[in-house]
Amino acid sequence: MRRLPTEETELWRRAVRDVAPLPGRRPPPRLERAPPARQAVQADAAAAPPHRPPPSPPPLDRHAGIDRATAERLRRGRYPVEATLDLHGMTQERAHRALAGFVAGARAAGRRCVLIVTGHGRMSGGVLKAAVPRWLDDPLLRPHLLMIASARPQDGGTGALYVLLRRLPH
Repeated sequence: MRRLPTEETELWRRAVRDVAPLPGRRPPPRLERAPPARQAVQADAAAAPPHRPPPSPPPLDRHAGIDRATAERLRRGRYPVEATLDLHGMTQERAHRALAGFVAGARAAGRRCVLIVTGHGRMSGGVLKAAVPRWLDDPLLRPHLLMIASARPQDGGTGALYVLLRRLPH
C-alpha cells in the first residue's frame, strides 16, 4: 500500500472521522504518513545502480503453455496418474534425491501425470509437505513441469500433489 502525503492523510481523516465499522468487522488499517522527502545526495559516477532481485518466475499453476481446461482437469484429478512416489518416512535429503530422480525418470519415460505423496506430517506440521513444492520450483526440476496441484481426497488430499510433466521434445 502506498503512503499518502501529509495533506492527503489529513483530508482522508477528516472525511472518515465519524465513520464506524460495521458490526463484527475490524476497522481498516491506519494510514501512515509518507516519510519526509530526502535531500538529493551527489551520486558517485562509479556507484552501482541499486540491486534489484531478478523477477520471480510465474507460479507453476499459472505456467505459460497450459490452457484453462488442462489446468482444471489436473485440479479435479481427471488426468490418469501414471506413476506415484511416496515420500512417507524419508529424511529431507533422501526425499529430495528421490523426488529429483523420480521426476526426471517419469518424464524420460514419457509419463504425463504423476502423484507425489508427502503426507500431512504428524508433530512437525509436514516438513516434506512444505518442502516438496519448493523443490519442484527449483531450477533443476522446474523445466520438467507444467503445473502442480493439490490432490483430490481419494488420492491423498493436501498430503499429495498431482504433477503435470512436460512432453519430451520430438
